Amino acid sequence: MRPHEIFLTGGTGYVGARLGAALAARGHRVRALTRTASVARLPAGVAPVIGDALDGASYATAVAPADTFVHLVGTPHPNPSKAAEFERVDLASARAAIDAARGAGVAHLVYVSVAQPAPVMRAYIAARARAEAHLRASALNATILRPWYVLGPGHRWPYALVPLYWLAERLPSTRENARRLGLVTIDEMVGALVRAVENPCVGVRVVEVPGIRGRLP
Repeated sequence: MRPHEIFLTGGTGYVGARLGAALAARGHRVRALTRTASVARLPAGVAPVIGDALDGASYATAVAPADTFVHLVGTPHPNPSKAAEFERVDLASARAAIDAARGAGVAHLVYVSVAQPAPVMRAYIAARARAEAHLRASALNATILRPWYVLGPGHRWPYALVPLYWLAERLPSTRENARRLGLVTIDEMVGALVRAVENPCVGVRVVEVPGIRGRLP
């Protein structure tokens, strides 16, 4: 495995801090976009790049020499009341990241979207779908991961739904939706992101929940 030069946004977040630590431990060179006040929250082995995720011009010249760009910025604890934030933060930061990665000649971009279609969280899904469309239009090689909900510390309430998911995945009428909108653990999510980084694709690869739990398609 050759080490990658990785530019990471969202590196102090719930998934990003764990991912940065995991990638650094595997010998990759990781630089993470952060505000000055959040530098101390970056894991050991991850170098800070000061900038604003909503303003691509604040960090575009710092992306090189990255060959891989991982974009994880998003609204914390998304819920239907945060529709405006999905536009202002999730979509705007994704567009900035995609444009910065394309301008820097990045070979592979990894983007965490959301499982779709789904009967709830329409504004959230719409923002992420528009980001996916922008990514496809960029002509970048990209891996899009589509989790629904990531279980872990501080994100445990959906464990109560596990028996319902177990049943739904075994009924033909509900199996497809249950698998696409299934729950993944934080370890599965980080593992899938590491695999995406270390196994770049040509074109656009979409990884749904079953792939996040297991192997890349």
